[in-house]
Amino acid sequence: MRQVPRSQRENFIDISRKFTDENKRIIGGCVAEIYCWNITWIDVLWVDENFRGNGLGSALLKDTEKTAVREGCSLIHLDTFDFQAKDFYAKHDYEVFGVLEDCSRDIADTTLKRR
Repeated sequence: MRQVPRSQRENFIDISRKFTDENKRIIGGCVAEIYCWNITWIDVLWVDENFRGNGLGSALLKDTEKTAVREGCSLIHLDTFDFQAKDFYAKHDYEVFGVLEDCSRDIADTTLKRR
C-alpha cells in the first residue's frame, strides 16, 4: 500500500447480493468486492438451475455493475471455466484478457474484464 496507495475509503468493500424465492431459499447470488483501487472482482455469480433462462443472472450482473459504478469503479474482472459462462459474459460486453489452459482435463480458465 506504500507503493500504490488505495483510492477508495476501505481496502475491501463487499457488494455481494442474493435473490431468494418466496420461501427465503437462495435462488441466485453474486459474491463480489471492490478492492483497493476502485476495481471490482466478481468471485461467484450463480443461479439455481430451476431459475435459469429468466434473466436472473443478467439482473444480478447488472445490479453488481450499477453498484460498482456508483462506488466509483471503472473496471470489473472475473474468471470462468470454458464450460461455464464465458458466452454469458461476452453477451454482456466482457472481453477475454487471459486464458489459463489445461487447468484440469483440458479445461481452460478464462479471465474477462469490462470497463
